[in-house]
Amino acid sequence: MTELEIITSAFSAQRLSKYLAYNHGDAERTVTHYKANLRLAESLYISLSVFEVTLRNALSRELRNLAGKDDWFDIFYTTPELASLVPEIDKAKALIRNRGEMVTTDKIISEMTFGFWVMLLNSQYERVLWKSLRKAFPYLSKKDRQRKNVSAPCNTFRRLRNRIFHQEAICWDLYYVSCIHDNLVTVLGWMNPDMPDWLAKIDPFDIVCAEIRKEMGW
Repeated sequence: MTELEIITSAFSAQRLSKYLAYNHGDAERTVTHYKANLRLAESLYISLSVFEVTLRNALSRELRNLAGKDDWFDIFYTTPELASLVPEIDKAKALIRNRGEMVTTDKIISEMTFGFWVMLLNSQYERVLWKSLRKAFPYLSKKDRQRKNVSAPCNTFRRLRNRIFHQEAICWDLYYVSCIHDNLVTVLGWMNPDMPDWLAKIDPFDIVCAEIRKEMGW
């Protein structure tokens, strides 16, 4: 079997069809392109993971200050405007119990999804949460420290993360993906000014992008 036939049998003709069409039926370029997509997704894992944990810790810190206690999520049960988020908290608790583990504050916070943390920045919770959550971004200038300026890029990062974790295609417009990566580093710096330089030492994204551009002739 050819390499294209091997990956088609494993991943389906439908999944490979967009790559084949983009590369005008060239089997070798199609395989190279598909491999590039996998490598590009892998290269984003570190920056997305670092961002997610930093965001989670920054927001949970400010929620703890807002609630005045470590179990800040308790106020979601008694605040009508936050009731729509309660199922996310209950789901996290259930997952912990199903593993046979004791439910603790730290485990609940760790179990909450990236989508949950980004949702906290959405417009429907602005009146209740933003006054406190904006303090999670102390290095964003005061004039720009508006909810939408944080929510919009974070939702873009969430969508990219979801595409990667569902093994969807992202390797089409490297300039666009690079812009998202650059914005992620910028927002990371709004939370902690030391993190962008620290991340740069272990982040393979730029190197992988350069390699893909060379391989694909982009």
